[in-house]
Amino acid sequence: MKKNNTLEEIAAGLLRSNTVLLFPHISMDGDAMGSSAALCAALRKAGKTAHVVVEEALPDMVAFLDKGYCTENPGLSARPDACVCVDCGEYRRFPKRKELFCSGALTVCIDHHKTTVPFLDLNRIDGNAAATAEIVYDLIPLLGVEIDAEIGTALYAGIVTDTGKFQYSNTSQKTHLIAAKLHAIGVPAAEISIMLYQNERMEKRRLESRILGDAELFAGGRAVISCITRKILEETGGRLDETDGVTEALRDIRGVELACLLKEKADRTIKVSLRSKRDFDVAAFSEENGGGGHARAAGFTAKGRSVEEVKALLMRELAERLP
Repeated sequence: MKKNNTLEEIAAGLLRSNTVLLFPHISMDGDAMGSSAALCAALRKAGKTAHVVVEEALPDMVAFLDKGYCTENPGLSARPDACVCVDCGEYRRFPKRKELFCSGALTVCIDHHKTTVPFLDLNRIDGNAAATAEIVYDLIPLLGVEIDAEIGTALYAGIVTDTGKFQYSNTSQKTHLIAAKLHAIGVPAAEISIMLYQNERMEKRRLESRILGDAELFAGGRAVISCITRKILEETGGRLDETDGVTEALRDIRGVELACLLKEKADRTIKVSLRSKRDFDVAAFSEENGGGGHARAAGFTAKGRSVEEVKALLMRELAERLP
């Protein structure tokens, strides 16, 4: 196992590099995009050639954070000096970009998922951070760069989404202090919230309504489960990248401790998203199934079974394990 490094060591490695590529995970959320955009902007201010490398279209929710940072083809003539995976810690979280990532002379991981194990040349994994954006917030000054409103906007978006608008148990005193400091430099918090949460397609609302309408309680009302099939997507016009927040809406039902949302992807694999309130460690359960995440928000991918089969298995196993 590789070691976990200090932020000073991470900064020194990046400052030695002229070309830096950033690799957020697939199905980007606000933290992955916000952290990547903020770090990319900071590296450019530090005089580096930096890009955020993606392999799919940006979700509508976070597209406003891309100020010319994201590309599917960085166009470098030689291998990059440094490649950084952001808000993830496994190659399978950026599968189509693995070869490019591994071509970096220096490989770096910056992540806050407690299930991530150091595996690269340099690693900064802090499971106590509410968001990877908190780690990036502490890293940027070590690059000799001042956090301006553009960088701060990306950081704020990362923090507000991964803390569930400052509602989740991962929200700390430090989280609020960072948010206050970002407010002080002119970050438009209200406008960010509008872009993140009040800028949705009607088709997304139809999809959410279908998910909530099909939800089933089990384990004596302590758990709830719902599914998104390809057929449902066709009928509603919704997209999988528009389902952020729906698992949380299921979890918010009175009496529910655990919420499960199954998403059938185009390749017929099933993405399982899990959320809990207090007592159930969904990260540990997800890790047993090849996934990971946080104690109250995690997930994994199931292969070789239908949505109904995965649903039945989950309902049976989770009912037995819920406290």
